[in-house]
Amino acid sequence: MKTMKATAIAPSNIAFTKYWGKREGEENLRLPVNGSISMNLSNMLTTTTVEFNEDFTEDSVILKNEVIGQREKEKVVHHLDRIRLLAKTDSRVRVVTVYNFPIGAGLSSSASGFAALTLAATRAIELKLSQKELSMLARQGSGSACRSIPDGFVEWLDGDSSETSYAVSLFKPDYWDIVDIVVIVNNGRKKVPTTEGMKLAKTSPLFNHRLTNMKNKNILCKKYIEEKKFTAFGELIEAETLEMHSVIMTSNPPLIYWIPETLETMLKVRQWRQEGLEVYFTINTGHNVHLIIEKKNEASLLKKLSNEKYKNIIVNYPAIGARISSEDLF
Repeated sequence: MKTMKATAIAPSNIAFTKYWGKREGEENLRLPVNGSISMNLSNMLTTTTVEFNEDFTEDSVILKNEVIGQREKEKVVHHLDRIRLLAKTDSRVRVVTVYNFPIGAGLSSSASGFAALTLAATRAIELKLSQKELSMLARQGSGSACRSIPDGFVEWLDGDSSETSYAVSLFKPDYWDIVDIVVIVNNGRKKVPTTEGMKLAKTSPLFNHRLTNMKNKNILCKKYIEEKKFTAFGELIEAETLEMHSVIMTSNPPLIYWIPETLETMLKVRQWRQEGLEVYFTINTGHNVHLIIEKKNEASLLKKLSNEKYKNIIVNYPAIGARISSEDLF
């Protein structure tokens, strides 16, 4: 019996400029219509152990503390097939994964999940891939997973082929003292997965207008991070969230990810800014809200959240990307 095992940990990420829409004819490669800028999150992690074993007769995919759906399992196995093809093996695998945050709730669980799966599986099967190659491969499992491979503040290059669309680190985690406090207004899964929702992107009359502005928006976003201009940065990412969700809401048929508590939290953020606390919101394709603030004001925001009786929050700092762990899940 030949057995090979590896475990990887990967962070979720928050997109400051968003990925919404795939290139025509490239849906399976998940080539985005525009690039995006993100930050890896320190306390929203996925851990995955992968074991290849020649004695296994079928693939086993286990999600700890959750029931994995057939569709999700098929996506994992399809991604493992890509890796088996690269490694020139037909060996079956056992996969065990655990998340420390809600999945399917608009918190980029697929990003951390497929980044961890990609790194663990390629290391277990002894494929020697560069960070660029890992990012390209993770992207094919879940587009935003490519951003969870490099460290810190990250740019996903849109590219015009699989070889030119990958993520790179712009700045290390300790470059800028900002905090992402995730307000989980509801643990439940969103009704329409991102992959399905994105198929509607180009039906929105706002889609092309948004696309024409994205390259310049990414340039500005990088500039504001580099120069640590928090006000300009915050205004940009908040407007970007509203713009992306406007496209989502005006697709055909319309799609609405927000719930009443989402909007209530957004309005509170604007109220707190008027009261002198500089905080901004950003929201991925879901209902939970990311609050972005400078480290020096973290305690003030946590106090306001406590006063408003927000019970379920996750405090994140800029973090390293996917990495190998010595502690296996089985």
